[in-house]
Amino acid sequence: MTTAAHWTEPLTVPEIVEVVALVRADPRIGDRPRFWGIAVEEALARALAPGQGRPVRLVVMNPAAHAAWEVAAWTSGTDRPASLVSWTPVDARRPGVSSEEARLVAQACREDAAFQKALAARGIADASLVWVDPESITGFEPADLAGRRLSWGTVWHRESEDDNGYARPVAGLVPIVDLETLAVVRIEDHGVVPVATEAGNYRSGTWGPDRYVAPLEISQPEGPGFTVDGHLVTWQNWSFRVGFTHREGLVLHDVTYHDGDERRPVVRRAAVNEMYVPYLDSDPTAYRKNFFDWGEYGAGPLTASLELGCDCLGEIRYFDAAVVDGHGEPRTIGNAVCLHEEDFSVLWKHVNTRTGEADVRRSRRLVISFFATVANYDYGFYWSFYQDGMIDLEIKLTGILSVSGIADGQEPPYGRMVAPNVQAPNHQHYFGLRLDMAVDGPVNRLYEVHAEVDGDEAANPYGNACRMVRTPIASERTAARASDPARSVHWLVESGTRTNRFGDRTAYRLTLPNTARLHVRPGSVAARKAPFVAKQLWATPYDPAQRFIAGEYPNQAPLGEDGVTAWQEADRSLDGAELVLWPVVGVHHHPRPEEWPIMSVHRIGMRLEPDGFFDRNPALDLPAPRAHKGGGHVGACCHDGEQTVH
Repeated sequence: MTTAAHWTEPLTVPEIVEVVALVRADPRIGDRPRFWGIAVEEALARALAPGQGRPVRLVVMNPAAHAAWEVAAWTSGTDRPASLVSWTPVDARRPGVSSEEARLVAQACREDAAFQKALAARGIADASLVWVDPESITGFEPADLAGRRLSWGTVWHRESEDDNGYARPVAGLVPIVDLETLAVVRIEDHGVVPVATEAGNYRSGTWGPDRYVAPLEISQPEGPGFTVDGHLVTWQNWSFRVGFTHREGLVLHDVTYHDGDERRPVVRRAAVNEMYVPYLDSDPTAYRKNFFDWGEYGAGPLTASLELGCDCLGEIRYFDAAVVDGHGEPRTIGNAVCLHEEDFSVLWKHVNTRTGEADVRRSRRLVISFFATVANYDYGFYWSFYQDGMIDLEIKLTGILSVSGIADGQEPPYGRMVAPNVQAPNHQHYFGLRLDMAVDGPVNRLYEVHAEVDGDEAANPYGNACRMVRTPIASERTAARASDPARSVHWLVESGTRTNRFGDRTAYRLTLPNTARLHVRPGSVAARKAPFVAKQLWATPYDPAQRFIAGEYPNQAPLGEDGVTAWQEADRSLDGAELVLWPVVGVHHHPRPEEWPIMSVHRIGMRLEPDGFFDRNPALDLPAPRAHKGGGHVGACCHDGEQTVH
């Protein structure tokens, strides 16, 4: 038996190995198959007891036969061996591109004579110092290459092995590659532009001696405040299970608040479901840049290994994750997910100026996070749980800007100069989230709430009365919603059965403080490829076949064919449904010179807050902070720290 203790846990290496071995034994996949992901079939697995094995689906390709399949299988259980159930053909163009496949494409370009000739025209003699990043071509497939599984490449040059190639774009040169044959089928050469001569390295000491930073130590002498049992985490009235998938990376299951002796569900499943990054520049080496980084590549295999003292501080618990690579081999990502506590300043405070008494409680939060590196960019995803019942997601954008070359004396019309002959195009980042809600039970209702001045002069004689207007979202076609901070728009997910002491349905509030409008022409590829970014919230009733906001296989898919915008055409009822929310968090990135050669973290996110879920502040039972000795004198807590120092 190789199965995990609970169906929500990440797949293990033995589970991957046994399923891949069965698939390899089938002659239809050929001698050199390629793989793109294996994941638990959650809709089937959720009803299983430990030890029964797990249903999974795996994607395998036979590039020589221009064929691909989705294979349904079972991992072994206590009384059953691993087995294959079915093979469902998939359009051979549609599976995503693995990192291993990307390296094959880059090598094919470096070995191509026409590509080498184009490099030589730019003064580049050593192709081994050239990077090529295979990019999604969805929506831009040349008509004469229709039906082929394709990619196009962004090209970068290094002057030495340890040079930062992302600082030296090779402008005007675009190879188009057949992913199955690994043949360079076309070379686009839009003219020679000087390659940047200024280095873009960012390692310590590159730009002068390091400044002095005083040590800051995090100490928890009694150990962490959380407990971990396998992949079940418990902390400060919260519990949840840690999962991990090839497509989404970190997934949280069964998020529950322990209210005294009662377990109250809040969210059944939470994940960053998709990422869409359109570049807003008509430059010949940039106009095709618009990617589904999860659906066309996969967050799981792009997850970075975290290191103590750098990505996380304090008492840390790490979780490893296993993925299948493009050749079908299991790969363990050590320290893929980090769990730790953080002090988060003041939770609540009041000073009674009449008596001189002050009360303050500090906030502590539990953070579970992972980082994914997508070529030049790095993305951190930090889910935080708070002692007052709030949950938030903070997305941290960092890494290296994706830049283009620019000729001497030119100014970029759609971006910013960041170095000589280097411009950073305007672009956007959209994150499609998936929240399977379960507020006090599986049946929930959705409302939109906004602020509105009461127009009744009799009721509002002074003109200052403001109502919060609730609009029920009863079906899918009314569930494409736009955020509007000026009207305090937010959404309520209410229990279908439970009320609080005021007679209101218990609920959680969803707020999206970071949104962006897609600044492209209507009907353009960028707009048609990801129509879900036109709104900030979508809602559907739970359907196990509808797993991803951009659709199951977005790579080289007909634009808009699948995904939440297509599902909504059914206009199913949301009244008393098992609700799945699809919030869209976004940011418009107009680059700054200060973000070069590496970008300081930019933060965006979303919040889930209890709204009538409790009868009063649930953090009234927190103890007062203890007094500490400061550098100047002994004191109680100040408003921003646990000691007063002068």
